[in-house]
Amino acid sequence: MKPNTEFKKPEVIVLSLAHLAHDTFSAFLAPLLPLLIDKLGMSLSMTAFLDIIRRIPALFNPFMGLLAEKTGIKYFVILTPAITAISMGLIGLANSFTMLFILLFVAGISAALFHVPSPVIVKEASGNKVGLGMSFFMVGGELARTLGPLLVISAVSVWSLEEIYRLIPLGLIASLVLYIKLKNIDVNRSAQKTKEKGDTRKLLHQYWPFLTVIAGFLCFQAAMKSALTLYLPVYLTGQGASLWFAGISLSVLQFFGVVGTFCAGNISDRIGRKNTLVISSIGSVTAMALFIFTQNIILLSILGLFLFASGPVLMASIQDTNSNMPTFMNSMYMFINFGVSSVLVFALGFLGDAIGLELTYQICTLFAVGSIPMALLLTRFSKGAETRV
Repeated sequence: MKPNTEFKKPEVIVLSLAHLAHDTFSAFLAPLLPLLIDKLGMSLSMTAFLDIIRRIPALFNPFMGLLAEKTGIKYFVILTPAITAISMGLIGLANSFTMLFILLFVAGISAALFHVPSPVIVKEASGNKVGLGMSFFMVGGELARTLGPLLVISAVSVWSLEEIYRLIPLGLIASLVLYIKLKNIDVNRSAQKTKEKGDTRKLLHQYWPFLTVIAGFLCFQAAMKSALTLYLPVYLTGQGASLWFAGISLSVLQFFGVVGTFCAGNISDRIGRKNTLVISSIGSVTAMALFIFTQNIILLSILGLFLFASGPVLMASIQDTNSNMPTFMNSMYMFINFGVSSVLVFALGFLGDAIGLELTYQICTLFAVGSIPMALLLTRFSKGAETRV
């Protein structure tokens, strides 16, 4: 069958809105951390463990990728916003670390079930503009992390931490709307056209240098990214800022992340994945260093532009490999991404408790310099893997 080369904008937009609906609720944890720390008496190390709990289901991403190929991919996309909304909407009622643990673990499973198959569907709908399609899709997620903090902080202000469960109906409505929108779209087209068949062990052997470079890039970048997306509200409130200012600062970072995410995929289609990653790496390290020394919120907007630009570029790079098992390859990327981030978040929590968040931020900035050589290696190893397929 002739491969699709047409960019199906309506389908891509629907999937981006699905990403928005799901990740809005996933974004509740960071802005609520100062309140949860006070309520439950948690240390930064304990909060890091909470974020890891959300990421643990990512360890099973390769299996979820294979499962997605054998079941209805459409329904993963439809149901998970409601599941995530319920679990995250109830965290305000948690009166123990164990209850919070369980709710976040459920949210993590839901997130994994959503994020593994959806980029493959986006690729199929994007035709020969995969970078642009991934930008649309990633914009939904980054916009969610802009709106999520504002939404939940507003809910806390109007009601209370314990009453943010009133937001759960929004997630249920989102799933209903997605069902209506997706029921007439053959989002399972790629899975029905060619079921993924192949030797996963052989595939991993062929692509391990490429995946190693991806892991290296994510490792160097994830420390800085996690320090900002998880601990920025804690960092700012610790310096005397209000919860509202901390939440707005996080939203500023994430909003400009939306702009960077949207532009990066299309730019990478034009100037190449490697060049885009090198530029974004240099820009994010520079902006982070300036923010630490000036505390200027304007620098957070510049930082957001560069820091989040790598997301759609890396996802497009994974899909560029053209393996015969794209869902499995994407699940391996998600596995590496969440796995690396989990380890670094845990390390950040311990560092924050031991030496303070300000010095931790400085260390993360120096560490992020390593993402630049990793970006330079990306194209070389992706081409090397391609020739062996």
